[in-house]
Amino acid sequence: MATRGTRWRTGVAVLSATVLAALGAAPQAQAADDAPSIVVQDGVTQPVFGYADAIRERLFIDSTFDSDNDGLRDIIAFDLMRPAATAHGLKAPVVMDASPYYSTVCRGNESECKADLDGDGLLDKWPLFYDNYFVPRGYAVILLDMVGTNNSTGCPTTNANQDNLSAKQAINWLNGRATARNAAGQIVKADWHNGKTGMIGKSYDGSLAMATAVTGVKGLTTVVPISGPTEYYDYVRSNGVITRGNSYVASLANTVTNPERRDYCKPVRDALAAADGDEHGDYTAFWNERSYVKKVPNVTASVLLYHGLNDDNVRPDHFSKFWYALAENNVPRKLWLSQEGHVDPFDSRRAVWVSTLHRWFDFWLQGVANGIMDEPRVDLERSADVWETHADWPIPGKADTEVFLQPGTTGAGGLGLVPTAKPATGAFQDNRTQSQNTMILNPDVVQPNRLAFLSAPLTAPLHISGTPTVQLRASADQTDTNLGAILVDYGTDERVAHRASGEGIITLTTEDCWGQSSPTDDGCYKQTAKRVATADYELVTKGIMDAQNRQSIRVGVPLVPGESYNFSFPLLPEDYVFKPGHRIGVIIVASYPQYSSQADTTAANLQVALKSSNIVLPVVGGTAAAHAAGL
Repeated sequence: MATRGTRWRTGVAVLSATVLAALGAAPQAQAADDAPSIVVQDGVTQPVFGYADAIRERLFIDSTFDSDNDGLRDIIAFDLMRPAATAHGLKAPVVMDASPYYSTVCRGNESECKADLDGDGLLDKWPLFYDNYFVPRGYAVILLDMVGTNNSTGCPTTNANQDNLSAKQAINWLNGRATARNAAGQIVKADWHNGKTGMIGKSYDGSLAMATAVTGVKGLTTVVPISGPTEYYDYVRSNGVITRGNSYVASLANTVTNPERRDYCKPVRDALAAADGDEHGDYTAFWNERSYVKKVPNVTASVLLYHGLNDDNVRPDHFSKFWYALAENNVPRKLWLSQEGHVDPFDSRRAVWVSTLHRWFDFWLQGVANGIMDEPRVDLERSADVWETHADWPIPGKADTEVFLQPGTTGAGGLGLVPTAKPATGAFQDNRTQSQNTMILNPDVVQPNRLAFLSAPLTAPLHISGTPTVQLRASADQTDTNLGAILVDYGTDERVAHRASGEGIITLTTEDCWGQSSPTDDGCYKQTAKRVATADYELVTKGIMDAQNRQSIRVGVPLVPGESYNFSFPLLPEDYVFKPGHRIGVIIVASYPQYSSQADTTAANLQVALKSSNIVLPVVGGTAAAHAAGL
């Protein structure tokens, strides 16, 4: 069997119960048969096992699917590292990061790839810090190659069933329900496993963790998805509008495929491109296969969810829809929300994140009673490096509050808690090339391609927490148009610069280290700092829809020119405090080219009935708080 480092580390022999007690270990940490065991001190597992001498393996599992249609079941490959003590009776849980990126885009802020430096078929350089940190604490770590990537066979299908079931194969093997072999073809068993696995990963890796969780597979105990898509339709569409087109799904599949296999996998990508519905943007069975939210009732694993509130890659509606479903199904859960964009918490709040992750895995995978589930459910970054804790999210006490669009006299319209007394109309024309800056800037100036509505300067803070919704009564002179809305904070303030390079962080030249090292791999990473900037306004959140999808995202129905309809669509979820003296702005547009990849071409003229139009804000404190703020 191809293994490395099977010698058990000298000095980590069985610790007596007396020594364990002195170290503060949990009583159950010492096995009855004097096998090696974890050591717990101060509520967390201690690094008492070796890293350089850990057992390293590369294993292969015959899957249950055939993504490339070659008549053979795909083979899923993964690299495994476990303490040498597992060869002497230590029972270890698994931390797994399943990814399509290990040989192409690679992982982390420093773009680490897997690397076999000496050509022996075993991994020498392990991306990320999970192996360095957790293996010495009694965990095994698996880095799994998603189907069609790196050492796995088949072809990627961009979050279709073959992608989604890749990690399940390894969990089945860990729990004795599948067969794995090494490169020599020898069967390898996971007789060292304690039966519990946690999955973690950012972006695509995070989606694979959630995809595995919604299968309900036995043995998956917890997942830690970081900024991962939960509804792939929402990643490339929004309420019927195509936000990423040109066969984006097929393009991503090409990106993650090893270059030497891209020609081979072209037929699979061509099938993806033919089925993705770029010609209409509606929701079809293609997207249903790539949906995790509706499958949350199957989840038996706990969830520690992380997302950047200003992530414009995997937008925040991915976390919110999944979070709402977790709550509806009483899934044990915690949530972190940061002010950055598509940034890993390791690079935004490193020390606290590692500590939280350590305690989370210790509780769910090692059975350490450390009280983490008794702490507030939500950590939320209010401003750069200023964090709050809350009992839940949305913040308890929020109430959906209607804020009505009011007509203006010479410039922008107003905002108020009651509709205008008399019917009034706002008119504008779609401009498919209008920039986001043009939409937002100079809100007091009437412009032909938008409607702008401003509150008076606030007299008290106004806190929104949740998902705002825009409700418009409108007509158009064409059979189709898009509709967009932007919520803006007009007021000078220092904020996290999430739209600048780094999406809110600056990568420094200094390093810190998290875990042990080997001659070929260390746990040291470049430190980061928050990037902040002072600006006169902040785009708080936004939303868009295709007017033809006003009744359903599954079917588009043309408009009758001149006929009025009710349009309702959500903005992206937010948690934001408008400060006293600032003004709340609502901008209404049609095409929104910086949000959509295929702007509407009709150049429709639109009329909005203001008396029947509003934005519903999830205000903490509801109408009373809105009144107190001067709305």
